[in-house]
Amino acid sequence: MAINPDQYSVLTLVERVDFSEDLAVFRMRAPEPVEFTPGQYATIGLVDESLDRPLLRPYSVASEPGHTDLEFFIERVEDGDLTSRLWDLEQGAEIWMRKKIVGRFVLDTSRRYHVMAATVTGVGPYISIARHQQRALAAGEMDVPHRFLILHGASRSWELGTYREELSALEQEVDWLEYVPTVSRPWEDPDWSGERGRVEDVLRKHLDARSVPIDETAAYTCGHPKMIEKAQGILERAGLDEEVIHEEKYFVERNAG
Repeated sequence: MAINPDQYSVLTLVERVDFSEDLAVFRMRAPEPVEFTPGQYATIGLVDESLDRPLLRPYSVASEPGHTDLEFFIERVEDGDLTSRLWDLEQGAEIWMRKKIVGRFVLDTSRRYHVMAATVTGVGPYISIARHQQRALAAGEMDVPHRFLILHGASRSWELGTYREELSALEQEVDWLEYVPTVSRPWEDPDWSGERGRVEDVLRKHLDARSVPIDETAAYTCGHPKMIEKAQGILERAGLDEEVIHEEKYFVERNAG
């Protein structure tokens, strides 16, 4: 099997928290603290002698850097080679992770205001960024916070996971975060009283309703490629230059998960 064990850490599955049949948070523990820049992704998967090749896929890290506990918001792909096996794992199972965590979908520190749009699991990088800033401010490592507008969409509210409660609570505690969850199938979620519509439609609404300091703002889109494509046009029409619009596409393809 073409894999160099020295380039990998072996994680232990601590728990899986299900939000629906195909959405869950996987919490894993590394043997030592893992350093990375919030917003980056790790390559994780399974290495088994019964497989003809390692099953490895990239997933954004939702947890904060510098800890042994790692968190991933994962969607199970129908007939996916890896995710079908991840859902079969028991607590204590071993999962491999490349030691080098990479990616350029990180906070643009040249800007102070940040508009962040995500579909379902695409909120992962923003969770890591927000958690990291919250801790840095509390520790006195940061004096002036970046300001975040996080737009988080799903078909139904429960697919937003525990992140809806976490970000809603954080919004009440701090003045640097505004969190806007939205559902696109409210007829299947009759108790939902929040925003309705796709993320890109809610993005357009909120950009139209406020005066965005264009010269101080960066934008981020993460998740479904169609949302990203539509949001790109909306952000450009709002006056943002292409170089401050960052994207991270999550492709969901047959046998890709």
